[in-house]
Amino acid sequence: MSKTIEHVVLFKVKSETDPSKVDTMINNLNGLVTLDPVRHLACGPVLRNGSSLFTFTHMLHSRYSSKEDLDTYSQHPDHMGAVKESVLPICEDIMAVDWEADQTPDPIVLPPGSAVRVSFLKLKEGVGEDAKNEIYGVIKGIKESFGGIQQITSGENFSARAKGFSIASIAVFKSVKEMEEADSNEELVNLQKQKVKDYLDGVVVVDYVVPSLSSSSL
Repeated sequence: MSKTIEHVVLFKVKSETDPSKVDTMINNLNGLVTLDPVRHLACGPVLRNGSSLFTFTHMLHSRYSSKEDLDTYSQHPDHMGAVKESVLPICEDIMAVDWEADQTPDPIVLPPGSAVRVSFLKLKEGVGEDAKNEIYGVIKGIKESFGGIQQITSGENFSARAKGFSIASIAVFKSVKEMEEADSNEELVNLQKQKVKDYLDGVVVVDYVVPSLSSSSL
């Protein structure tokens, strides 16, 4: 079975930034989809932040076949140029999380309009492997518990820029409508949270919608 490496970057653009510079950042990042190692890449504005720890404005999600391919992408001159010229000058905070997906997502390339929810968990000190396995079990069970989830992957972060968050997951819905319908089942949502809350020292949840190329700068 082939591997899938999930790569998520969250950006907080400075509030005073000229909108044209934000458009340039998004367009330059979306242009990296043509690089050889990239299997999927899309960047756009955040739909909502589900936690108060951080307030991000934009998100990039991409997929690779190996850690080596992710490294090749990261070190590519086009990527390094886009980050240096259009990202770093306008962003006040950046968080990156990488993990090897526990299963191969299908399709690899997410259709425009798909609603995506990333969840990053920071574990309390001393939490052991048994608790981690229990958390992964809860994440895997979410797809069966909630209708409308088309994909869900999870894994342990290996990025040095994850701010101490170690367990990552991504859930993909057909559209925002399906995501909101899942959220409306508050009793089930709260039950899932109760199962893992004692192990956690922090949670980051961010929703975004996969843009189409023609609307990526909106």
